[in-house]
Amino acid sequence: MSYRAPAWLPGGHLQTIYPALALRAPNVAYRRERWDTPDGDFVDVDFVDGEPDKPLVVLFHGLEGSSQSHYAKAMMAEVAARGWSGAVPHFRGCSGEANRAPRFYHSGDANEVDWILRRLRPRAGGKLYATGVSLGGNALLRWLGESQHQAELVDGACAVSAPLDLARGGAALSIGANRIYTRMFLRTLIPKSLAKLAHYPGLFDRDALLAARDLYAFDNVVTAPLHGYRDTDDYWNRASAMHVLNDITVPTLVLNARNDPFLPGIYLPTGAAPNVLLEFPEQGGHVGFANAPLPGRLDWLPRRLCHFLEGEAGTRAPAPAQLWEAGSHG
Repeated sequence: MSYRAPAWLPGGHLQTIYPALALRAPNVAYRRERWDTPDGDFVDVDFVDGEPDKPLVVLFHGLEGSSQSHYAKAMMAEVAARGWSGAVPHFRGCSGEANRAPRFYHSGDANEVDWILRRLRPRAGGKLYATGVSLGGNALLRWLGESQHQAELVDGACAVSAPLDLARGGAALSIGANRIYTRMFLRTLIPKSLAKLAHYPGLFDRDALLAARDLYAFDNVVTAPLHGYRDTDDYWNRASAMHVLNDITVPTLVLNARNDPFLPGIYLPTGAAPNVLLEFPEQGGHVGFANAPLPGRLDWLPRRLCHFLEGEAGTRAPAPAQLWEAGSHG
């Protein structure tokens, strides 16, 4: 199922922007649940209910994404068509309502991933699969690598367009045409942060926030200090998934296009643990992978992920129940 971009959609930027803005994602009927977290906050999870004994697929969205993101709706539509169940947990502040705690979310949020998956494991009548896109993919890979065998409560995993090397990716987003993506993210991140500051005066430096023109500066003011990192350099280094790819024991697909503007192909890893399949097609953009003649479709990516989960991951024996109950939430 190797990916080849349509001839009418050349280059990493078009392959990134066109699927997100021009293609209509399938309609998905979600059912929302709100979960209270151990730290007094909440997480909203949108569900697609399938047949009882079929797999449950969890999707962790990207930076400022949600269950309404084009890739999330495409994946959940594929899940529903198969009779499977699906869940899209929202990172803090991404469900359409501001979260209560001082914190937000970040690329190394392995504790949050762990808590969510352990709550979902008992609901899976069949296999439990975890997928993550962009930031969500990096956070999922961090959890898989940090947890090692304890992560085997999931039967398989996929990470799509994950910024495996956050420093290289952050540098790429601060130059040239890539700055359009940075401006898009800051357009929502800064207002959210100002609202947070109104509830928690003195949480961070307001003037420094308003002066931020790239993700490095934003993470230095907000993301890093709020989540226990010294500064952006410390955050980008410690949260990068590239450091833990050799520690993953769950069958995992890592899918990144070499022309992804968010992480150029020259920075992609050359090796990983035996259970990890590195799949780096030449084209696809960042969470793009549009296919078929004009106007194009969004179905290649969800089908590729489900094909991997059914195949390489689908033959794995069910996880022991004690793995479901272990673990903690930070």
